[in-house]
Amino acid sequence: MAIASIKEVAQLASVSIGTVSNVLNRPHAVAPATRQRVLSAMNELGFVRNESARALRSGRTRTMGLVVPDVTNPFCTDVAAGVQTVAEANGMMVTLCNSDHDGPRERRYLDHLEEQRVQGILITPVDGENDRLDQLIERGTPAVLLAHVSANLHRCAAAVDDHLGGRMAAEHLLGQGHRKLAFVGGPGGSSQVTGRHKGAAAAVADAGDGASLELIQVPSLSFASGRHAAEHLAALPRRARPTALFCANDTLALGMMQGLSTLGLRVPDDIAIIGYDDIDYAAAATVPLSSIRQPRRELGRVAAELLLEEIDIGEQHRHRQVLFAPEVIVRASTVRG
Repeated sequence: MAIASIKEVAQLASVSIGTVSNVLNRPHAVAPATRQRVLSAMNELGFVRNESARALRSGRTRTMGLVVPDVTNPFCTDVAAGVQTVAEANGMMVTLCNSDHDGPRERRYLDHLEEQRVQGILITPVDGENDRLDQLIERGTPAVLLAHVSANLHRCAAAVDDHLGGRMAAEHLLGQGHRKLAFVGGPGGSSQVTGRHKGAAAAVADAGDGASLELIQVPSLSFASGRHAAEHLAALPRRARPTALFCANDTLALGMMQGLSTLGLRVPDDIAIIGYDDIDYAAAATVPLSSIRQPRRELGRVAAELLLEEIDIGEQHRHRQVLFAPEVIVRASTVRG
């Protein structure tokens, strides 16, 4: 059985082919009653849109690319959900790519997305500034930075103030009486991690009074890295260990907490821990995790809206960088009972 054509849908609904096309591409431009009549005709005929033909005519697919650094991180999952909500509301699909903090892999994904003629790209870049992204923009593919602010004003961005978040985390630990702090983070190239570390270092410097901040580098912001770092800390003499840790994200912090507990150290009595992101698992941990909350879904939603705005307006679009403020969420991992 052949797939019904637009012409057949128009005949059954008693409308023009142009009206059917508007229902498919600009539904807001069609009166609700007419739109419903066309949709009913499509349903009755089993009409399936020929997206390949439409893309061939327009030169673009109804797709946006989303490139994230770690698809296993719940933060990225929640951001992607915010992007998807906006995309679906605008009749678009999202192609999700996981760079896994790998620069060459990220470039291959950007090549692929350009070859697929996506309408635009949302990306959390691995190495901050990205010349491949500049090439895409120059060739007409809009791109919005996600969870990263660029010094370049010729691109939009939606991010959280990581420097402020880092400062807030350290100030909370200092306010609990800790003077020997450590920042646990990596990989070194991440601008978000760098911002959080610098913010914490600034707070410790301002505190004076013998306060210090040690840097503990880990190979990734993973649960396994947290457990491994916990083994290193537990092996140190008590006087050599920091009394409070600021982990660069919650996944790392949860691994750290589990590792310390397994090795007989108590949180927060022996070591206090605060994370970053406030993922759902943070509140559900055996010792609920204090964290710096980011508006994850809102971040994805705003980034997608910026991208759609640039796609719709074109060259007249004025670039904007939206910066959200983080929030301290205090739980049992930093407050002695």
